Amino acid sequence: MRYEPERHHRRSIRLKGYDYRQAGAYFITLVTQNRACLFGEVVDGEMRLNEYGQIAWEEWFRSAEIRREIRLYPDEFVVMPNHIHGIVWIAEPHVGATGPSPLPNHSSPNQPPSLPNGLLLPSSRPRGPARQSLSSFIGGYKSAVTKRINEHRGAPGAPVWQRNYYEHIIRNEDDFEAIRHYILTNPLHWHQDHENPHSTADSPV
Repeated sequence: MRYEPERHHRRSIRLKGYDYRQAGAYFITLVTQNRACLFGEVVDGEMRLNEYGQIAWEEWFRSAEIRREIRLYPDEFVVMPNHIHGIVWIAEPHVGATGPSPLPNHSSPNQPPSLPNGLLLPSSRPRGPARQSLSSFIGGYKSAVTKRINEHRGAPGAPVWQRNYYEHIIRNEDDFEAIRHYILTNPLHWHQDHENPHSTADSPV
């Protein structure tokens, strides 16, 4: 399966009746307010984080320390000049933090986890926002990054992120591998990225 960003990046798509506390994997994209390039620059196909970009990186993984139902891995995350891509694993959403996790060991960054059995079966019972949900994780992450960046730039209350976010439910191993590859190679394709204000994607060859 080939990951196609134009097809998968759909604003604020949520499956009706789907329980986003359910154990599984989700591909997330967050974009800065007005697509401002706050986090650094891409040079020769490599992302060079500035101070704000380092904050965005640090708070992503700090979130997994705070929310123990969440699993995050360095080879499934990238900070770009004006957006971030990452895979969020919800490990054990319906029980306490001491409950067993259905996710396998992911100690090696070069060995992606196998998807849990029965991954992402839609729930028949619609639920509202929950403490251990995808939206709760995203809200906490965005707030933490915004607070730290605004402290550094002396701009309390200034927006850092677009109000919404993009998400894609990862349904199988092929989907996971395609998205993981897309994340890892994202800086190489920045010049053609649709989030890049100077993208050459539509330029004549």
